[in-house]
Amino acid sequence: MSFPTTDPMETRSRIPAFWGHDMKYLASCALCALATAPALAQEAFDLDTITVSGNLVPQEISRTGASVEVIAGREVETSDTQLTDRLDRLPGVHTTGRGGFGATSSIQLRGLPARYVGVRINGIDMADPSGTQTQFNFGGLTGAGLGRIEVLKGSQSALYGSEAIGGVIDISTWRPERDGISGEARAEAGSFHTYTGALSLGYRGARGEVALSYNRVESDGFSARAGDTEDDGFEQDMFTLWGEFAATDTLTLGGSVIYRDGTADIDNQDFLGNILPAGTNVSEETGLRGFARLQTGAVSHELSYAYFDIERRDTSPGAFTPRFTGERDEISYLASAELGGAGTLSGGLEYTEERFTALPTRGSNDNAAVTAEWLWPATDTVDLSLALRHDEDGDFGGKLTGRAAAIWRPADGWAVRAVAGTGFRAPSLFERFSAFGDPNLKPEDSESYEIGIEREFANGRIEATLFHITIDDLIGFDPNATACGSGFGCFNQVSGKTTSEGLELAAEAAINAQLSVFGNYTYTEARNGGRQLTLTPRHDAVIGFAADFTDRLSGTLDMRRVADVRASAFAPANNKVGDYTLVGAGLSRAITDSATAYIRVENLFDEDYETAGGFNTSGRAAFVGLRASF
Repeated sequence: MSFPTTDPMETRSRIPAFWGHDMKYLASCALCALATAPALAQEAFDLDTITVSGNLVPQEISRTGASVEVIAGREVETSDTQLTDRLDRLPGVHTTGRGGFGATSSIQLRGLPARYVGVRINGIDMADPSGTQTQFNFGGLTGAGLGRIEVLKGSQSALYGSEAIGGVIDISTWRPERDGISGEARAEAGSFHTYTGALSLGYRGARGEVALSYNRVESDGFSARAGDTEDDGFEQDMFTLWGEFAATDTLTLGGSVIYRDGTADIDNQDFLGNILPAGTNVSEETGLRGFARLQTGAVSHELSYAYFDIERRDTSPGAFTPRFTGERDEISYLASAELGGAGTLSGGLEYTEERFTALPTRGSNDNAAVTAEWLWPATDTVDLSLALRHDEDGDFGGKLTGRAAAIWRPADGWAVRAVAGTGFRAPSLFERFSAFGDPNLKPEDSESYEIGIEREFANGRIEATLFHITIDDLIGFDPNATACGSGFGCFNQVSGKTTSEGLELAAEAAINAQLSVFGNYTYTEARNGGRQLTLTPRHDAVIGFAADFTDRLSGTLDMRRVADVRASAFAPANNKVGDYTLVGAGLSRAITDSATAYIRVENLFDEDYETAGGFNTSGRAAFVGLRASF
């Protein structure tokens, strides 16, 4: 069990506050860093790419003010064995892991930890209601069987409610790309006796489509705890099913099933760092969603029901809590009307109920929400959007959030975006009802602002975004709190505020027909009460190259540099949290028009580092594989 904390060490920023008079100097330094620094680029996307997460209804990226990173197609499925490695190379994204494949892995957006990031797969909220905080564990999630990822950054509670202060990650599973029967297959083997296999099958016709994916992962792994030598293995099966069918010209029915079952070896220790007997964590997740879409003239309607269930078991001898369960039911209705020159008006209702057990404690909560959004094409070059949402919690009452966004295209290839929003994070069921909980906790509140500029060229693009997020009414573990009666502290509303502000830069360019270069740099000043947030790097930079040596042989080389990271107060004194540089390389060879063999080397120079104090990360690792489509 772990509780949120910040590093107790007072630190002084090396760079003055972002909104001060030194901004010009900082921006120029960041641009220089972009030219020389490290990490893999996001996939280039056409301005007509549709975002499904940035608004209540799908919208062209060129017409939304929201900051959205899109990874689609083969870029999702083949880049890395673990999905977090791919996400880590996006601007404003940083992940931390507590060991190898299958170990607990969490994601930060713009310096804010995972409890402020919503995660949805095929429209299903996959955050764990039984966790210390309500968040998603990315450990063990691969790109196999996935088709598209959107990373929406900034406070999004006006669209998604709680747990969306930092942003939302929206994932869609694999779908067929052509009519008839089609599919994809992948097999891979590599370091630490890691083996993965995946198969996707689908059918697309005139009235609908269906897609089925299955993937299997096995790995002997390496010791999660620094200093140990035994392997901590992992195995997982993941199954997804998605489909929709046009029952009539105006009615479409569809649904999705997600099932993930994993077992991971774990090392144990108590709160004082004493070594405890090892064990295993067994996790089983099930997500279901069904929907009906109806078109009545200029108004479209969607009614959906989603269910999520998770069970986690700790088999360690004398486990403090051997079993956690969490459930979520969500029913929602959304209507959208085309108003001609006045744009699009959408509105909806949503009801959610969550339950958890961590014996001997249990708890539940319900929330009703009403939301609305107006998308208005003010001129040929300006698009505006305004979203409002009111959540009515069954225990702590109402919460109103909003988001205003604008995009201005002053000339061909130019775009200026601006977004302002408010958000909140409701206390988790564990924070309220566990042995360390306080049922009287109130939500955390946030404000978020950003402004960005983009420039598209014939052979590339460049963009820059400034962001600022403030969170008040913080919830943290207070060793002096007595409401829960534990005798050594409770979750409590703690003093201070969290502020995360910074700059994101990204660029890519085709040097010639065979060679392209890409890169990004993120500066993040994330602080709480004058202290730098733990495990959040101030500097995170990526640069990479992609080359086509022949019409069948291609390669990639990327480097990521992370600097100025602080370890948690709970980290051992000899932890290795800090600056590190990672280099990766890959080579692929098209065997036929539909089959490709590849080799990938991660951490090429065998960097010895940690992203969470006291937990190992992978040294140099190599993987070979074969992927095919049919």
